[in-house]
Amino acid sequence: MTPASGNETNSYQIGDYAETYRTFSQDVPERFNWAYEVFDRWGDDANDPGKVAMVWLAPDGVTSREITFRELSERSRRVANALTGLGAKKGDRVFVMLHRVVEWWEIVLGCMRAGLVPVPGTTLLTAKDIAYRIGVSEASIAITDAENLTKLESVRGECPSLQETVVVANGSDGPSNYESLLGAASPELAHPNNLSSDPLMIYFTSGTTGNPKMVLNTHASYPIGHITTGRFWLDNRPSDLHWTLADTGWAQAAWTSFFGPWNMGAAIFIWDQRDRFSGARVLDVLAHFPITTFFAPPTAYRMMVQQDLSEFTPRALRHTVAAGEAVDGEVIDAWRAGTGLHIWEGYGQTESTLMAATFPGMAHKPGSMGVVCPGFELAIVDDDGNELPDGTVGEIAVKTTPNRPVGLFPGYWRDQEANAKAFRGDWYFTGDLATRDEEGYFWFLGRGDDLIISASYRIGPFEVESALMEHPAVAEAAVVAKPDPVRGQIVKAFVEVTEGTVTSDELAAELQAHVRSVTAPYKYPREIEFLDDLPKTVSGKIRRNELRRRERGS
Repeated sequence: MTPASGNETNSYQIGDYAETYRTFSQDVPERFNWAYEVFDRWGDDANDPGKVAMVWLAPDGVTSREITFRELSERSRRVANALTGLGAKKGDRVFVMLHRVVEWWEIVLGCMRAGLVPVPGTTLLTAKDIAYRIGVSEASIAITDAENLTKLESVRGECPSLQETVVVANGSDGPSNYESLLGAASPELAHPNNLSSDPLMIYFTSGTTGNPKMVLNTHASYPIGHITTGRFWLDNRPSDLHWTLADTGWAQAAWTSFFGPWNMGAAIFIWDQRDRFSGARVLDVLAHFPITTFFAPPTAYRMMVQQDLSEFTPRALRHTVAAGEAVDGEVIDAWRAGTGLHIWEGYGQTESTLMAATFPGMAHKPGSMGVVCPGFELAIVDDDGNELPDGTVGEIAVKTTPNRPVGLFPGYWRDQEANAKAFRGDWYFTGDLATRDEEGYFWFLGRGDDLIISASYRIGPFEVESALMEHPAVAEAAVVAKPDPVRGQIVKAFVEVTEGTVTSDELAAELQAHVRSVTAPYKYPREIEFLDDLPKTVSGKIRRNELRRRERGS
């Protein structure tokens, strides 16, 4: 489909995995701009000039509209001209904090065309978060909506780099109004002929183990690297309508609500849901719209399988995937029992494209994040970068020599300390712990800081959380190490119970006994604390570091 699309086969699925992995390659041209080379080509198809790029659903869950590739192409050219008209120059950062509105996709495409670097942020950010992100990225333009403008303005004095604020809002006028700027901008824009190595976008890490770091991706790393995401894992085709449950401030939006599906010419489905997440409402949308492929984080699947799936009939759904954290086997089984569909797991980071997955068309092992993705070389290593035998707990590392994977980021922007820690010898150290079995399947255990060592036993929190999740009273669980004078550390669990469940000492004892019955006895949580809400990052990941600090009293 593009000069950078890698090997073509007769099937969209991975087929013979070993052969595909052996022969797979991705060519990176010296100059490349995905908006022109890939996105615009889908709109230029003479056989389908009205090809739909997006189906957008309003917050009410009823009102919808279709947007074509040609419409987004024309609007994004105006965005590029409008932003450069405000004085933005190639390489300048543009902080973008919007809900799931069509304008977000126009802006990211427009920045790509103009050589500007979008810095997405979720609307859940606090004023302090906003000041930090604008400050360290030195963004010169900020784009937000009327609802979040107050937060931005409250810290504007702390953001010396910020020159212009653009507001996406109806009813306001003036030079800072998004629609006014676009109306005055030309839809004509020449190809920038930029280098593939030029900066493309900056996402901030989840901040699960410290202050969020800036992950810089280039015009080659994300767009070209995500061909494997869209083709092999999402199993997308030009006839598909793909839906991803992801906030625009989370890198998953770039993964599977932008590059992955659009690489394959699939349309994306976007619901600008702003209420508290509801599994029942998500199932209702899947029942009423012709969505064929679907991504959700494990937390969302956990909430959906608590619904009565016997009443659920999806309109067109054929393929479902998950990433972000490992999916509990109980959730996979419940989803398959209720829908007939498997949840195909994947693994990657803000720092990369897809690195491992259970690919459709090949054997899967529920609970495993799968095998290494074509284009990457992964290993389980010790702290010195020595590869460890199968079945041994170690850190997931990416081989960077002699050939650096296309989908791996070049480094943390302006953070030499983080880069020195992450890039050592021939490897990029992911910070994630796992094991690999004799068939090459990887099994995620947790972040390196999450590992619990109790009386010399090494315990991954996910193992205990999975056991807890099998109990009908548990809605979510997070497990951390608590200092202990005898064992060094003990396992402590924080538990959210299902609706209607009454917490008690008796329930805690029942959960402890349950874990002892389904996993190795030494792994059971010696303490259980019930919480109404587990602390989470803006991307929905549990903040175990916050829970650990509570236990350390710091």
